[in-house]
Amino acid sequence: MFDFQNLKVYQKAREINKEINEYIKRNHILDPFLKNQLRQASIQIVINIAEGSGKDCKKDKARYYSISRESVYECVSLIELLYDEGSLAEKRFKVLLERYAELSKMLYGLIRSVNASI
Repeated sequence: MFDFQNLKVYQKAREINKEINEYIKRNHILDPFLKNQLRQASIQIVINIAEGSGKDCKKDKARYYSISRESVYECVSLIELLYDEGSLAEKRFKVLLERYAELSKMLYGLIRSVNASI
């Protein structure tokens, strides 16, 4: 098993990515650009956590975790746009916002802990 697979933040990111992918497959999204951007941003969260965990340099590690957090913000803006266009129901929108807020906090804590050890 790889170290990143044991990180709760990685596991949470995978769960949200799975949820996003299921949503994309099951629902008609009017704007194909938003659909593709959401899929890519969601994947970037997961893979940057994994890649960052493998970095020996703590600055690089923190940078990858920061990039992952930036992708969380991108996902939030994308789900807002999907909500605005009517492709995302209010209930699902609120649930996703809560999940992304939790993930963002987890990543922020991880970034702070890495930076504290530099």
